Amino acid sequence: MAKFQFKETLDQLAQIVTARIADGSGASNQLADADVGKFVKLAGDSQYGLCAVGNEIEGVLDSLNEGPTQDGYQLGGVRKNGRVKVTLDGLQATPGTGTIAVGDYVVAGTVVARGTALGGAFPKVCKATAAASGVVHLWRVVALYGTGAVGQVALIERV
Repeated sequence: MAKFQFKETLDQLAQIVTARIADGSGASNQLADADVGKFVKLAGDSQYGLCAVGNEIEGVLDSLNEGPTQDGYQLGGVRKNGRVKVTLDGLQATPGTGTIAVGDYVVAGTVVARGTALGGAFPKVCKATAAASGVVHLWRVVALYGTGAVGQVALIERV
């Protein structure tokens, strides 16, 4: 591990957009404060929902207003840039196996269920292997805090 390494960026340069936050319509699809810090993707008109394994990462849920809803949806903030600490989860085609290197592009790895907190862990990522050249929302590994094996911690940034 290098003596100097990039760190997370959570500062005034963060690009945070306000959006409807839910996996779908209805009360059972609404996200909760426990989902803050998880990866999200565009899920509908002006709406972001949680990523599933293998989904491109479009942002990180930064905040959530669990108060009154707007048109049946909660509002929240989605951070669309910066750097994020993650746990490595192997290859997109075979989560749980394989290694990831600095410079590899990543997609969402094994996810924690909606409404369940990450519990001090970091969201998981897999190396983008399925048509990696077609990935539009590019996040890549810029620092490894270990070997690049499954379960190790790394830092990704939006390209």
